[in-house]
This record gives sequence, structure tokens and C-alpha cells, in this order.
Amino acid sequence: MKILLDESLPRKLKIDFGSVHEVWTVREKNWLGQKNGALLKLMVEDHFELFITVDQNLPYQQNLDRLPLTIFVLCAVDNRRETLSRLIPILFDRLAEGNLQNIIKIS
Repeated sequence: MKILLDESLPRKLKIDFGSVHEVWTVREKNWLGQKNGALLKLMVEDHFELFITVDQNLPYQQNLDRLPLTIFVLCAVDNRRETLSRLIPILFDRLAEGNLQNIIKIS
């Protein structure tokens, strides 16, 4: 599975996804500073399947129903790796369930 981590996430969070998936950061793709609409377009063109972010406003800013990807919004008290890494097993549980929607909030 091809996964993109938003620029607001700690880069080292990538380690918590293991080696089974192809995980990229926005920085690694040289997409820093892209507006949400442009970033989503780049992701679709590059065949990403998942986008991980902490931006809880994203669902209200973009029409996500037409996109062929799933967006996980991590809802936590801060965006430190130590805090967010606890949500990754929940994310994988949701993936295993297979009933994916466009937006999935995890807290």
C-alpha cells in the first residue's frame, strides 16, 4: 500500500508503519507547501492509496468523495511522534476491517 504522511506529521512517524507498506513524507516527495487541493491531485496522479494527516478541517475544505484514496485524520492532543504512534495500530485495525471510507478519524 502506498501511503503519504502530511507535512504536519513528524517525519520519524514513518518508522512506525514498518516495511510492509511504501510510506513517503510530503518532504520526500518535494511537495512541501502545496495547498490541499493541489496536494490531493498530486497524490492521485502518483497512485497513493492513503493520506495520513492531523488536519481536522480537511474534510470541510475539499470535495473528497470523488478521490480514489482514503484519508486518515489522526486526532490527538499534540502531533508529537510519541503521541501519534499510539494511533498507528488503530489505523492498521481499520485497514484490516476493509470497510474504508474517504475520511476516517482516529483518536
